[in-house]
Amino acid sequence: MTQPPPEPTNDGAAPDPTPADAAAPATVAATPPSTTTATATATGPATTTRVRRPKKPKRPKEPKQPKRLRVPVRWTPWDTRVFAVLGLVAAISRFVGLSFPTDQGTPVFDEKHYVPQAWQILRSTGDPISGGIEDNPGFGLVVHPPVAKQVMAIGEWLFGYTPLGWRFMSAVAGVLVVLAIMDITRRLSGSTLATVVAGVLAIADGVLFVSSRMGMLDIIQTAFILGAAWALTVDRDQVARRLAAGPLPLDDDLGPPLPWRWWRFTAGVLLGLALGVKWSGLYYIAAFGLLSVFADLVDRRRAGVGKPTLGALARDTVPALGHLVAVPLGVYLLSWRSWFAEETSVYRHLAEDQRDTGIPGTGWLPEAVQNWLHYQRGVLEFHGSLTTSGGHEHPWESKPWEWLWSGRPMLYYSTETTCLGGRECKGWLMLFGTPPIWWLLVPVMVWVVYKWIVCFDGRYALPAVGFLASWVPWVIAHDRQMYFFYATALIPFVLVAMALIAADVARWRPGGRAVGVGLVAAHLAVVVAAFLFWLPIMTGIPLPLETFELRLWLPSWK
Repeated sequence: MTQPPPEPTNDGAAPDPTPADAAAPATVAATPPSTTTATATATGPATTTRVRRPKKPKRPKEPKQPKRLRVPVRWTPWDTRVFAVLGLVAAISRFVGLSFPTDQGTPVFDEKHYVPQAWQILRSTGDPISGGIEDNPGFGLVVHPPVAKQVMAIGEWLFGYTPLGWRFMSAVAGVLVVLAIMDITRRLSGSTLATVVAGVLAIADGVLFVSSRMGMLDIIQTAFILGAAWALTVDRDQVARRLAAGPLPLDDDLGPPLPWRWWRFTAGVLLGLALGVKWSGLYYIAAFGLLSVFADLVDRRRAGVGKPTLGALARDTVPALGHLVAVPLGVYLLSWRSWFAEETSVYRHLAEDQRDTGIPGTGWLPEAVQNWLHYQRGVLEFHGSLTTSGGHEHPWESKPWEWLWSGRPMLYYSTETTCLGGRECKGWLMLFGTPPIWWLLVPVMVWVVYKWIVCFDGRYALPAVGFLASWVPWVIAHDRQMYFFYATALIPFVLVAMALIAADVARWRPGGRAVGVGLVAAHLAVVVAAFLFWLPIMTGIPLPLETFELRLWLPSWK
C-alpha cells in the first residue's frame, strides 16, 4: 500500500515521508516522540527506553526584505500650470509698488544701515571676483557678514541708488521663497492640492510679503535657508532612487556606500551663504546636518540593510559633516574675500597693541587673519551686549513666545497726512503676520511634532526641524534684544506643515462628501480675505483714522 502524501505544517515545511515502521519499533512508534516508555523482557523487570525528539534542522538565515521604499514624486503638467500661475501672482505681489514708501526719498527703518553698505560694496568693487567692502561702519564696526549686502548691490547695480534698486533683490528672493515652499511641499506630499495650499499661504503671509519688499537682510537669508532645505529634499529623492535601482550586496550589512551627493553639497553651499548673511545660519547647519544623517538611516532601514544605524554612522556621517559643516564654513570664509583683498578694510591693519582675537595661541597666525579674528570677536561682543537686562529696550521689540501668534508686529514706517475730503489719515507699514495663519501656528506645530515623533510620519520631519532651528535658539537666548523680523525664517516651515495637514484633511469624506476639501478651501478663502483686509498696514497706504483703527485689533499691535 502506498503512503498518503504528507500534510503541510504551519511553517510551510512538509514532514518526513518515511514510513513510521521503518524508523522505530512498534512499541516506540505508538508513543509520542520525546517521551519515556517501559517495555518488559522475558528475563527481568521492565526497562525504560528514552526516545528523543529529533532536532529540526536549522533553516538558513534569510536576508532582510526591504520595506516599501519612498517613491520620489514625478513632475506633472499640472505642476507646471500651478507653479506658473502662483509664481506669477507672487511676482506681481512682490514687485508692484516696490518703490513705495520711502522716508522723503531715503531708506526706511533698518534699510538705513544695509542700503548704504550695499552701495559702498558696489562702488568699491574692482572686479566681480573679489567684490567690494563696507568702508564706513556707522557704529564702529559692521555687525553682520557681507553676503546679503553683496546680493543687494546687484539690484543697485541694475537700477542705481533708488528704492527699486534697494529692494529689487529682496523681491526676487521673496518669489524664490514662495516657489521653494511649494516644491518642498510637492516633494513631501505628492499632492497637487497641498502644493496649491502652500503657494497661496506663502503669497498671503504678511511677514513674507513685507520682508520681500524691504531692502533688509532677513528675506535673503530665508531664501538661502529654504534653498538648503529644498536641496536636501531633492537629495533624499536621489538617495531613494539609488537604493531602489538595484539589489543590495548581501554580504554587507551596512548597505552600499552612496556616490557623491551633489544636492547635499549644494545645500552646504547655501547654508554657508545663509551664515554669511547672519550668524543665526549656524542653527540650520547643526539642525540640517543631524536631519540628513537620520534621513540616511531611515532610508537604509527601508532598503532592508542589516545594520542601518551602523551603516549610516560608518558611511553617511563623515560625508554629511563634509557637505553640511565643512562646506558652509568654507563658503563663509570665502564671503570675506574682499575684506582680505582690500587694504582699507575695517581693522585690516590694526596695530598689535589694539588687537585681541579672543583665542589664546593665535599669535603665530598672519596679521590679516589675527585682525579678522579680532573683527569677529568684536561682532560677537556687540551682539552679546544687546540684552534686556543690560538696559537695551525698544518700543517695538518682542520675545520668541510673542512670535508664535504675531503678538507684537514691527513698525517700519509711519506717516500722517490729509486724505480726500480733508479727513485726517494715517499710514503704517508693519511687519505683520496674517492672523488666520499665525493664530494656528501653535496647534499646527504641536500636531507636526506629534506626527513626526509619535506616529513616525517622515513627511513632517523637515518642517519640524526647520521650525525648531528657527525658534528654540532664540528662546534659549531670550534675554537678548529681539524683533519680530527674526521670525522671517520660521514661517516657511510652518506653511509647509499647514499644507501637509491640508492634504490630510482634504481626504476626509464622510458619507462620500468632500467635506475635507471644503474645509481647506474655506480656510484659504479666509486667509486671502484677511491678507487683503490688512494689506494697507503692510504697505503704508494712508487710511482715514476710523478705518485705520479697525485693523489694530489687539493692544499689542499699537
